[in-house]
Amino acid sequence: MDKWHDNRAWFLVIPVFVIVAISAIIPLMTVVNYSVQDIFGPGQRVFVGTEWFEEVLGDRRLQDALVRQFIFSGLVLLIEIPLGVLIALAMPKKGWSVSLCLVLLALPLLIPWNVIGTIWIIFTRQDIGLMGHTIAQLGLRFDHTGSPFDAWVTLMLMEVWHWTPLVVLLAYAGLRAIPEAYFQAARIDGASAWAVFRYIQLPKMRGVLTIAVLLRFMDSFLIYAEPFVLTGGGPGNATTFLSIHLVKIAIGQFDLGPGAAFSIVYFLIVLLFSWLFYQALQSVGTGDKG
Repeated sequence: MDKWHDNRAWFLVIPVFVIVAISAIIPLMTVVNYSVQDIFGPGQRVFVGTEWFEEVLGDRRLQDALVRQFIFSGLVLLIEIPLGVLIALAMPKKGWSVSLCLVLLALPLLIPWNVIGTIWIIFTRQDIGLMGHTIAQLGLRFDHTGSPFDAWVTLMLMEVWHWTPLVVLLAYAGLRAIPEAYFQAARIDGASAWAVFRYIQLPKMRGVLTIAVLLRFMDSFLIYAEPFVLTGGGPGNATTFLSIHLVKIAIGQFDLGPGAAFSIVYFLIVLLFSWLFYQALQSVGTGDKG
């Protein structure tokens, strides 16, 4: 006779499903509805099928914004992941200094996203900003509002400063979870610091680094508030990422149909590449174990 299992605990999950339905599924269905209709006004709409998707996918501005978005997210991952791991490795392992370092690292994560852009606007001003004044004293010309290169440099510095602490915290948690017996065995075998990192620390951090890569990719791919406040998508369209381009369509031009189609395409791109990242990282981890 099969043993009876008490599954009443699943009733505790019902509120979660209700909240997700209200906050995610229902708005998503609304967007899907808008993406296949041409809306003229209240109660005035015409079914257009995939017309808006064809228009959005053929839009040159979308393609350019997509390329900029991939470049930005790729640079973010290439800088923040190795830098975060290096900082985590350099942090103290015990004592009061650990708490101090963790608190200081967490401070940028506590600042609202729209305030981050304002901070860096002030920081890069030549009259009152430390960075801008220092660059001016060196005799260099720096203007993130007029030069696309300067705008990208400022955005990258801002993003690295804001989100590298998250990678550090995750990597540090992974390092501290490694049993001391592994390091004792490595010392007995006379392993070098690089060998310890390559064969002990890095494989053991695979789980937290997978989370870090996925979180940072999704966050950077969906970035809006920081570049909007700092550059407004300029100069020109140099920093017009997908999110800014979407807002221009949906709110600036009030094209609800193309905006809804764009939103779905945007969502599918993030979902697809997050899945690809996850599968790639999992296959690398499986290969290391083999």
